[in-house]
Amino acid sequence: MSDLPLVTIVTPSFNQAAYLEQAICSVLDQEYPEVEYFVIDGASTDGSVEIIRRYAHRLKGWVSEKDSGQAEAINKGLVQASGEIIAWLNSDDFYLPGAVSTAVEALQAHPDWGLVYGDMLAVDGQGTLLNIQRFGDWGLEDLMCYRILGQPAVFMRRSALQQAGLLDTRFHYMLDHHLWLRIASAFPIGHVPRLLSAARFHAEAKNIARAPDFGKDAWEVYHWMEEEPRLAQNFSRLRRKILAGVHWINGRYFSEGGMPIRALKAFLNSLLIYPPTALRDWRRILFTMAQLLGGDGLKRSYYRRRARRQIESLPPQLVMKLWPSNKKEAR
Repeated sequence: MSDLPLVTIVTPSFNQAAYLEQAICSVLDQEYPEVEYFVIDGASTDGSVEIIRRYAHRLKGWVSEKDSGQAEAINKGLVQASGEIIAWLNSDDFYLPGAVSTAVEALQAHPDWGLVYGDMLAVDGQGTLLNIQRFGDWGLEDLMCYRILGQPAVFMRRSALQQAGLLDTRFHYMLDHHLWLRIASAFPIGHVPRLLSAARFHAEAKNIARAPDFGKDAWEVYHWMEEEPRLAQNFSRLRRKILAGVHWINGRYFSEGGMPIRALKAFLNSLLIYPPTALRDWRRILFTMAQLLGGDGLKRSYYRRRARRQIESLPPQLVMKLWPSNKKEAR
């Protein structure tokens, strides 16, 4: 019998057949031996169920039935989890090799951490590299000010999740950030500067297709923090930074959703309230201005050049796995 802690992974799925198999295989191909895996499908009609059935013999469990959204689907898997460490991986994202073992090692080395998060690739619908998202050593106050973790690169202790509670089904877009805040209010959280996963940014992804709704959820999280007794002292002290953060995150999603005027208004509000928050990603503001002026070509050209530089910094074996046709640049 293995002494390694069991890790539970849950994948919520709904009509993402184009990406689902890669997500499933990225879990099943992890070298870490102690993984139980649940796939919770929301009654997909696009062939997803057939994909799940092909791998059913390697799953701890799966279901395909209607639900009220992502939070309910994930919760269905979380309540069945018996792992000491728990994560969820959306059906259009995927793990990189060694992700699970890296997370386990970090949590074993830091028994006080409630969760650990790593760095993340951002890719488009075809798998082309868009950006490498590297995060800082952030804590509760950073999360309160809308520093956003890369959800596919987060792993939680089961004990921390049990104390914080399941995902709140009121939230459909910032449900993960709300949970991280609840965990971070009770436990230290930690960062490992390793690439653990890839998140997909494509036209059907929520952060693109439903960008304004992220802003609504961000305000709901703000009002929740305002009323949450555990955060009262921090909220009072950080109010300006938090308010600037919620405007900034609004601007970010409006920009990604192709609404530059609304994005720039949000960025301006953030700048007026607390300039350092607005300027922490000043390039995004410049590119949003370029988008408004019809400079999308400049933005795309910059991102392509950046991606080429970044891909050269990745381990060759990872490049060959993700982009076998070209060692030097994304397809």
